[in-house]
Amino acid sequence: MKFAVTLALFASSVLGASQFNAMNYNPKRPDGSCPNVYQVQDDLKVLRPYTNRLRIYSVNDCHQGEPVLRAMENTDWKVELGLWVNKDDAVYEADKAELLRLASVFDFKKQVNAVIVGSEAIYRGEQTAEQLAAKVRDTKAALAKIGLGNIPVSSSETWPSYYQPLIDAVDFVNMHGFPFWEGVSIDKANDKMFEHIHNLQAAAGGKKVVVGETGWPTAGDNFGDAVTSLENAQSYMQQFICRANKEGVDYYWFNSFDQKWASPNNASNKWASPNNASNVEGHWGIFLDDYKTPKFQEPMYNCNAPSSSSAAPSSSATSASASASTAAATSSAPATSAATTAAGSSGAPATSGAPATSGVPATSGVPATSGSPNATTTPAAPSTTAAVPKCRH
Repeated sequence: MKFAVTLALFASSVLGASQFNAMNYNPKRPDGSCPNVYQVQDDLKVLRPYTNRLRIYSVNDCHQGEPVLRAMENTDWKVELGLWVNKDDAVYEADKAELLRLASVFDFKKQVNAVIVGSEAIYRGEQTAEQLAAKVRDTKAALAKIGLGNIPVSSSETWPSYYQPLIDAVDFVNMHGFPFWEGVSIDKANDKMFEHIHNLQAAAGGKKVVVGETGWPTAGDNFGDAVTSLENAQSYMQQFICRANKEGVDYYWFNSFDQKWASPNNASNKWASPNNASNVEGHWGIFLDDYKTPKFQEPMYNCNAPSSSSAAPSSSATSASASASTAAATSSAPATSAATTAAGSSGAPATSGAPATSGVPATSGVPATSGSPNATTTPAAPSTTAAVPKCRH
């Protein structure tokens, strides 16, 4: 029996909501439990006024690929399907097998925008660029064998970890960048992010560069000169989205929902990093962790506004009250993670979209320099700035 969702389901969607090119999404419930198709349908109704494109990180974790694809049937939703990659190649093989099974059930040509092989596996030191590139080619060959060779295949990596062998293998570059995890102040964050985008564009040899993740946390610990607050999150949103639209840069906003289950204080999330700034992890969404309540008033951003941001950036002094109010609004709003900076911070790992059930640590540690697992490979986009991103799912 198919749980088809028709376009009419969304006829009552709010018009005029702020539009995002696409968003990152993990359908796990606020307590970390696995979703059913009806819960995913409810999420899609909440998100539809804002976007009709999502990315998930693993089709096999919680077997979430099936309820997501089922909920999107007969709608205008599109999805990037993720295959998780870590040190254990059996995890990748299980995700690939589930992808091929789903391809026999659903119409990928209508529903699937792309397949993403791995998320920050190089960044975490779990794969070399050559190993990950081989998995990208393997996935492309598997899809081609069943007549789906036109579906683009990429891999998601932080900007300093997108080495040339991986660039050569993917159909488009899917980069992650978080100026917050570089300890950059909000007034410099947008320029820093686009510096990384432009460096990768120069290295990509004409391939499209997509921002697979970027955002700013609304609560939790500050990181260097980067201050968490609603005001700064909205300022970064305003600056980044308007510039991305102007430059024609496609992006997947991080994140759709705050994620209570991502908190290091949540016993069910044994992979969350308890280190420096880890308590920001639950606070990247545009919705609170009830999966219903928007954090920001409309318009969330306004590209017709003067070049100054629509929300005044907040200092660390003003951020405390903003963070406190956000925490109160989210009740037990959780958190997690931090990325290492080469600038000599405590090296707190940035959290990752790791599936909790696959034995994948939900933290990531950015390679501080070219001395990553790929130390013999020249970085695709050299930068004088310390390599650091981020947070996650």
